[in-house]
Amino acid sequence: MADTKYQTGMIDPLNKGVGALTDPVAPSAAGTLGWNLLDEELSLPAAVLYEDLIQHNLTWMQQFVTEYGARLAPHGKTTMAPKLFARQIEAGAWGITLATAHQTRVAYEHGIRRVLMANQLVGRRNMEIIADLLRDPAFEYFCLVDSAAGVDLLGAFFASRGQTLQVLLELGVSGGRTGVRDSAQQAEVLAAVARWPDALRLAGVEVYEGVLKEEADIRAFLQRAVAVTHELAQAGLIRRTPAVLTGAGSAWYDVVAEEFSKAQIGMPLEVVLRPGCYLTHDVGIYKAAQAQIQTRNPIARKLRSSLKPALQLWACVQSIPEPEKAIIALGKRDAAFDAGLPTPAQLFRPGSSKAPVAVPAHWQLTGMMDQHAYLQIQPGDDVKVGDLIAFDISHPCLTFDKWRHIPVLDADFNVIDVVQTFF
Repeated sequence: MADTKYQTGMIDPLNKGVGALTDPVAPSAAGTLGWNLLDEELSLPAAVLYEDLIQHNLTWMQQFVTEYGARLAPHGKTTMAPKLFARQIEAGAWGITLATAHQTRVAYEHGIRRVLMANQLVGRRNMEIIADLLRDPAFEYFCLVDSAAGVDLLGAFFASRGQTLQVLLELGVSGGRTGVRDSAQQAEVLAAVARWPDALRLAGVEVYEGVLKEEADIRAFLQRAVAVTHELAQAGLIRRTPAVLTGAGSAWYDVVAEEFSKAQIGMPLEVVLRPGCYLTHDVGIYKAAQAQIQTRNPIARKLRSSLKPALQLWACVQSIPEPEKAIIALGKRDAAFDAGLPTPAQLFRPGSSKAPVAVPAHWQLTGMMDQHAYLQIQPGDDVKVGDLIAFDISHPCLTFDKWRHIPVLDADFNVIDVVQTFF
């Protein structure tokens, strides 16, 4: 995907997690700089991606979705990295899912031409951003609606611009997040859409099943979505062909695929799945979710291997003040901590080790501050100040947003690329 005028974030000495530079360089030149993580040529702490594992995850998920005859629109808010968006599109993705007008503009300016915004579009400036992008006839955009009030705001704005906005009816559940709760609310929203026939075009139905925790409840919710989509199609209310039926976060995408792939609504249909965390995966909440998918889903079991964690944080041991405690130069400014603390995985001793080795099983982080992490060890453990430790993470979304530049490593820990983020 071609660079644009907004692909200007240069790598320079002020960026954390990168190597030594005398002059700023473009991220595309990173592979020529000769940086190697194990040679201590990156400023630590550093978040890194592993090329072979990213490619594995790209291939795995695209194969899974294809088995169900569905389309993939991965949630880009996870990484907010246009270079990774481009790889997802090149691997076969139908589009990119995003959550805000700002994110949508970032994606557009880096070449993405189909965005499903899995959120309501509210606020005049946000509407202006989307309206400006819709001047490009090659750009396709969808947002969600779940109230007559929201529909009328959109209708009035886009009517004043002489533009047409595609919307998806969002279904919700009691106690959940957004989305219409019942048939009465649904009727109000549909009546509001009908008031703006030139400004708004109903394109299909959207759900987010992740607000529910039990599989039976999720399946019932998805079956409701299929029934509503069929009802709307039969009534001639869906004005995009094919219609869109979309759902799926990173924990239940297999169940969504099973339920939606069976849908027969009497008109052409695109089933669009939206997992985002699969690209880097993790060793925490999504590892647990994927283990359940591997157990319950026959397609997941059939595919070679499974998703693999492709994102790590490397940091230095900076102090060992007590026999059972090491202090690591890594903190809340560097890694997610909302879904479990980072997990120590590998140890490397510069000048002594030939390759990283697995850390003892009893090592664990017990707490993090802004720039420090508390590593529980045992007296006599072979760990020294200056050692490098790699940490796996739980919840990639809240790790990515702490880094503007993320080196991509080959199997020998050479930096072959740098991924920029645009949060």
